[in-house]
Amino acid sequence: MKILHFFKTYYPDAYGGVQQVIYQLAEGAVKRGHEVDVLCLSAENAGRNFNIANHSVHAAKEDFYIASTGFSWSAIVEFRRLAEKADVIHYHFPWPYMDLVHFWVNPKKPTVVSYHSDIVKQKYLLQLYKPLMMSFLNKVDAVVASSPNYVKTSPVLSSLKKDVEVIPFGLEKVSPSYAELSLSNKWNDKIKGRFFLFIGFLRYYKGLSFVLDAMRGLDYPLIIIGEGPCEKELKSQADKLGLKNTLFVGPVSDAEKNILLELCYAVVFPSHLRSEAFGMTLLEASMYGKPMITCEIGTGTTYINMHGETGLAVEPANSEALSSAMKKLWDDQDEAERMGKNAKARFEHNFTADVMIDKYMTLYEKVISNYYSS
Repeated sequence: MKILHFFKTYYPDAYGGVQQVIYQLAEGAVKRGHEVDVLCLSAENAGRNFNIANHSVHAAKEDFYIASTGFSWSAIVEFRRLAEKADVIHYHFPWPYMDLVHFWVNPKKPTVVSYHSDIVKQKYLLQLYKPLMMSFLNKVDAVVASSPNYVKTSPVLSSLKKDVEVIPFGLEKVSPSYAELSLSNKWNDKIKGRFFLFIGFLRYYKGLSFVLDAMRGLDYPLIIIGEGPCEKELKSQADKLGLKNTLFVGPVSDAEKNILLELCYAVVFPSHLRSEAFGMTLLEASMYGKPMITCEIGTGTTYINMHGETGLAVEPANSEALSSAMKKLWDDQDEAERMGKNAKARFEHNFTADVMIDKYMTLYEKVISNYYSS
């Protein structure tokens, strides 16, 4: 089977949750004997074709960028070429330009859409885009959400003229390498005792300001991995609150991230807006058997983190609720350990990369069969 993935950005230009999912799907398919191409836009690698691990990446030149949407003339030509040889095309939503390319090229191939998120921020532009969006989503052969929670709460998914498939995202299980084990001494020396951990890009919807407010007067040790547009104001807020035990470490290597996941007491993930559709960090926390604190925003965050079972889920944008949850986990180590064990068991059963890849392979075969039999 020849599979084509299409999204606006990919490695090495971007390292977000969508890119992580595409990588896992691509490598998993190759290991099962299939051929995979990924088409994306790029400013730095424009016009290049190269391999990442065992799959091919084709980077079309990004000509301009408006309202979180990249546009490329050469991507149309490249998409047509790659689509002609593909057995199935896998789109990753949202990206309005992708919808346009689909209709311009009109590939006569089976199509699947992974619906990663509603469009939350550009509400006015959404009204202009909505007719194209709905036409695109109703035209493709299958639309896939990452959790039943998102299907229930998304106004877009609930209004489609077709059933929405649910395939949770998954992660490849990792074993600590010798290099990672040697790094643990460095972090053990730097951080004494228990600590909460946050991992993510420091964006407006991540809710970190509410966590910092929540620690007023408590000042639990908190390690923040990541960088982003809100970094400066978050550091200023931590200073004003006198949080001496909050440490911003910036971006770290995968090896260091894995060590900090292994060492941490619990993971706090306070995203308060629906822009956070799933939360790959929560899969990482679950894989390492860590209890989690999340907000109930009607998305996949509380599909991964089940309140009272794998962690605690609180009202969004509520510092008092976050403070109570952090205190409860911190004070009850037996309960935190129980939740962490449950999280690991849930990960093994529902969220491994193999589970996700097998379900997508089955879906590909189904849409191909239905496409050519109809």
